Amino acid sequence: MAIVLGPNQYGKAQNHLVRVYRGTSRHEIRDLTVSSALRGDFSAAHIDGDQQDVLPTDTQKNTVFSFAKEKGVGAIEDFALTLADHFVAQTPAADGARIEIDEMPWQRIDVDGRDHDHSFVQGGLGTRTTVVNVDGRGPDRTAHVVSGIKDLTLLKSTGSEFRGFLKDRYTTLEETDDRILATSLVARWRYEGTDVGWDETFESIRSLLLEQFAEIHSRALQQTLYGMGHAVLEKHPEVAEIKFSAPNKHHFLVDLSPFGVDNPGEVFYAADRPYGLIEASVVRDDASERGSAWHAVPAWV
Repeated sequence: MAIVLGPNQYGKAQNHLVRVYRGTSRHEIRDLTVSSALRGDFSAAHIDGDQQDVLPTDTQKNTVFSFAKEKGVGAIEDFALTLADHFVAQTPAADGARIEIDEMPWQRIDVDGRDHDHSFVQGGLGTRTTVVNVDGRGPDRTAHVVSGIKDLTLLKSTGSEFRGFLKDRYTTLEETDDRILATSLVARWRYEGTDVGWDETFESIRSLLLEQFAEIHSRALQQTLYGMGHAVLEKHPEVAEIKFSAPNKHHFLVDLSPFGVDNPGEVFYAADRPYGLIEASVVRDDASERGSAWHAVPAWV
């Protein structure tokens, strides 16, 4: 029996980068968490402790921060592609790189009806994400971009039902034709290429997700997710597939009858656990091959 080294990668995780643009009195702020990883033939490092092929993780960290000044941040997808290509070029033993970026949204503070030039508050419209996987270098290089949004907490106070479900001897859940539907959504979508208006497309997809969640009369969270995904693929041919992970944030009606109080769907207990977890993907039947696009992407695949 032979024992061999299996798949491996290494890098610098969770580099928290804040870039302030001070070119005018009206400042811009970008708040990114960047993780890098390299994969390739690093067997000597694992088996013999020989580090000659290893670009240190500290070097990767320094590159992230320096590139934020030297090259600017721009769209997080472009920043990730730039970093991935650089790391592969600098590391001969590497045959691929993975860059993950989360961007924390900041909004300007309103002062007397005017956006302040240099004061901000964190917004609540979710965290923008991207994961870029680059394979190879030069003319044989391929790049895959999976972007998305997480921590997007949504709730509708009506327009949702859940009934007609399978029942057995352990079923106690009551059917309902009017319930609160809430989730903390993770959505990630794979692009067909890299010739994309990243910022505009992200804003459009986020708006579509919000609109569909609000407008679909939901017979189940599954149906809502499919409708959201369908709308995205219908409008954006540059998206090959979209995946959702959606915990069902349950709200249970509180029985106030012991106190002689009526409760017609107004007071709820919000349970944080256990929770239903609904995960689904919506895919074009002619979508390109995934390749390494979903390699080490956090969330359901």
